[in-house]
Amino acid sequence: MKRVFLIADNIVSPFGLSSAANFSEIAKGNSNVQLHKAGARSPKNFYSALFTEEFWQQNTLPSFTRFESLLSLSIKGALSQLDIDPADGKTGLIISSTKGNISLLEENEITDSLKKEVSLSASAQKIARYFGFSAKPVIVSHACISGLVALITAKRMLDAGLYENIVVAGADLITRFVLSGFQSFQAVSDEPCRPFDAARKGINLGEAAATMILSVHQGSSESIELKGGGVSNDANHISGPSRTGQELFMAIQQAMKEAQTEPAQVDFVSLHGTATLYNDDMESKAINLAGLQSVPVNSLKGYYGHTLGAAGLVESVISVHALRENIIVPTNGFETPGTAENINVCSTLQHSELKTCLKTASGFGGCNAAVVWEKNY
Repeated sequence: MKRVFLIADNIVSPFGLSSAANFSEIAKGNSNVQLHKAGARSPKNFYSALFTEEFWQQNTLPSFTRFESLLSLSIKGALSQLDIDPADGKTGLIISSTKGNISLLEENEITDSLKKEVSLSASAQKIARYFGFSAKPVIVSHACISGLVALITAKRMLDAGLYENIVVAGADLITRFVLSGFQSFQAVSDEPCRPFDAARKGINLGEAAATMILSVHQGSSESIELKGGGVSNDANHISGPSRTGQELFMAIQQAMKEAQTEPAQVDFVSLHGTATLYNDDMESKAINLAGLQSVPVNSLKGYYGHTLGAAGLVESVISVHALRENIIVPTNGFETPGTAENINVCSTLQHSELKTCLKTASGFGGCNAAVVWEKNY
């Protein structure tokens, strides 16, 4: 099995246009989640992390949708850090999203041409042409684990020798269609979300894009390695997660086995942490099954909201930067423990010598994913 390294990354969010800018704001304890008044997205007020109209005016590319422009901005930021040629055939492209251009169906008359334009494959091909990729882009749309599944897919493709480098990028926008779906489940909190807290009420949604470029080439002596990944499914309910946590534990177990990592070697866990009652309880059970109940865990949803198909990538980038800076980021909004099983929720900024991080995600349909990141210096 080949070693797979992270050689560049980028986040574009309301915090800023770089990973460094994003990590700096989170380390200060700032949040993008704000109250938004009733309007085009929702008939009632809601909390979310959204880009401003000024951002879109400055960053929407000609003939590109907002979704495509956001993805391109993040990919451009990551590629600018490297000297690799997307056209050389050695570099692949994977796009991660749950809803892509779904907003086009809200804003336009439905025609045959619009049906083609709204497909994720159309966006992926447009982005591949824009950057000059010769490889056919791969699309991963697997609910809220899309970002992690895209990373695991990239790792397997690199292991198989299909490419030497793969650009993995994910994005989602919060539209009326997306928000109303979560509201119909009564899963949206009427206040800033509080992951793992006894008084949690549900999620906030957020907009962002993130890119991670993986390679079989180490790039520098100060490297981060994607050591392992695992995917599982609850087979429990279309929207409700497992009541036991057994299946997320299976994904964690697979990832740690591939990474050859023992529970005692994990320095912190970046959980999905949506702040819904059932998700947070399920994760607490999985963490206990994995023997990680004493390991510091966090959720980043209180900073970004739930960024859907970008979440696994955004939160992996922040976790990797936390490894580099030897900082464990606290869970914004958490005050009082309130999960079914006891877990060690990080509530203050912690400085510690760090080497290994476990990142998890779960989503509708009972899907689960986990990856292990390791610092090699």
